[in-house]
Amino acid sequence: MLFEEMIKTNTSRIWIASDDWSTTHDLMKMRGINKVGEIFAFSFFTGNIPGFEDYLQNLTISPGLRNDFIREYKQMRFNCSLQSEHMSHLDCNVTDPQEANDDYLITAVHLMEVYSQRIGVYAIANAIRKLLHCNNTACSGDTNFMPWKLVDFLRNLTFTLDNETYSFNQYGDFENGYDLIMWKVSGDERMLDVVGRFLIKDGELEVDEHKLPWPNNTVPSSRCSDPCPPGTEKNISKISCCYNCADCRDGYYSDKQDQPACQKCPEGSWSLPGSRECQKWKIWFLEWSAAYSIVVMIGTVIGALLLVFSFIFYILHREKPIIKGILVISCLMKFGLMVSFGGVILFLGSPNIHVCRAQQTMYGLGFTLCVSCILVKALHIFLELMSSNPAKQHKLKKFDKPFVIIGVLTAIQALICIFWMVFDPVNVEEKQSKTLTMNRLCTQGSMYGFGAMHVYIALLAVVCFGLAFKGRDDETDPIVFSMLIHLFAWLCFIPVFITQYDSRPIVQISGIMVSNYGVIFCHFTPKWFKILSAKSETLRSTKTAVDPLKDDSDSGVICNISRSSRETISNLSMLQTRFSFAESEISSSDNKSLHLSEVSIASLRHRRPRSQRPRSL
Repeated sequence: MLFEEMIKTNTSRIWIASDDWSTTHDLMKMRGINKVGEIFAFSFFTGNIPGFEDYLQNLTISPGLRNDFIREYKQMRFNCSLQSEHMSHLDCNVTDPQEANDDYLITAVHLMEVYSQRIGVYAIANAIRKLLHCNNTACSGDTNFMPWKLVDFLRNLTFTLDNETYSFNQYGDFENGYDLIMWKVSGDERMLDVVGRFLIKDGELEVDEHKLPWPNNTVPSSRCSDPCPPGTEKNISKISCCYNCADCRDGYYSDKQDQPACQKCPEGSWSLPGSRECQKWKIWFLEWSAAYSIVVMIGTVIGALLLVFSFIFYILHREKPIIKGILVISCLMKFGLMVSFGGVILFLGSPNIHVCRAQQTMYGLGFTLCVSCILVKALHIFLELMSSNPAKQHKLKKFDKPFVIIGVLTAIQALICIFWMVFDPVNVEEKQSKTLTMNRLCTQGSMYGFGAMHVYIALLAVVCFGLAFKGRDDETDPIVFSMLIHLFAWLCFIPVFITQYDSRPIVQISGIMVSNYGVIFCHFTPKWFKILSAKSETLRSTKTAVDPLKDDSDSGVICNISRSSRETISNLSMLQTRFSFAESEISSSDNKSLHLSEVSIASLRHRRPRSQRPRSL
């Protein structure tokens, strides 16, 4: 039925016939069979049986023997009275049908097909010979045996026939293989021809290509699907011989064509989708030679140099009113920022667990110390501006304990870091990225300790901002702007820190650098500028007062004028020094002994602008 439909639709394919119909002669003679395409089949071994063709041409029954098969065949073939469809054209001219013969069997039967029966008969004969212990003359075994004993001897049987060795395995399966048969065109019909052999033991298919009569000497293609290139695998569809090509997944590869499945990459290597081979992981971290690392190191060195310069500058000008009261607090701020810059350096290079712990702890404690100092300054200014009543100010100043506040606030951060490192410590992990790179990064534990450390710093910054904004004047502007810079920087970096896991070290370094530089430029740089500007202005005024005059030989007045001018300048300097000393003395005097003076000074403050008020911090 299938071939009839194929012939009607003129559909041509390459067919692989099963053993059930691989040698069916009716199909070979079907009308239009040549339209269906090339047909191949696998069959048991075929071959020529010596003398078999002559035997078929001269079928006779030996005297004294009975052979009903031959007798019936000759009656059908040569008996004119039976009118059989297999009758010979000589049937009515034959006097004795049992003595007649022709070539009908040679053309009607594929002589090579019966060779498998010959192999089967010889296999049973050799098994019986082993079972009965036969030699060339006699058999000594018991001829009354059960059939299953013969089957046991057929297993692992090996014998030789027609100079060819045949064998069966332990399960009784034939081990030699199969013949590859092609239905060759012969007029309007087909005929069988052996064009190759499949060897079971070797697992190979031998094809005699010179026996394959391809049109135009070109091998036709009969594929349901195109071959899958390397880097893909077969995705079998519902039709067993058809498939789609799917790219190999991450971590799998295929290096050959038409692979049924991709292979997994060996340990220590990986592959991208659709890869032909696996590659070893590349370990990524912030290397010292990387461009970003170089920028960070330059920024850290510049920041450290600015802090050292600021420390030396403050020491040299420690007697200045703008520095004298805040020298120790400023040194603590510089120390905290220096520790924070040191934590930045630890983010560079290949991380380990100790470095990961140190970098987080150094930043947390260092910047907390700095913000605590700023909070002390903001609190001092806030308490001064709370009330105009000196008695109330005296009570409020009991809370103005700078070093106690700094110590307590920094100790709280130290406890947070200790609990973090003990109960949920940081660690080092290697995490796969989208490319063939393994990122070696420091983890933050479960983020509770990391979050608590940063939230605590942010809380201190908000308190500083609130206190400074409440009593805002020239002294509080640095506090307001430095805390705004810190809060704004971390609010911008938080979304990137959460979403971009691979960029977390870079994000945290950037946040620390912005916060540190915000404090340097808002708190220290303005004081450098004020002191240097005041010194430049003093030198300019001195130069203006003592203007060099041309020497006049006819007058002795110039010496007198110069001497009097110097005396005037000396007197002005002494008055300025006395005023500064008195002002400093008033600001640092004890409230109990100078109560009246404090009242008068307090009233004087309300009359002066805020920028002219003395500050002890």
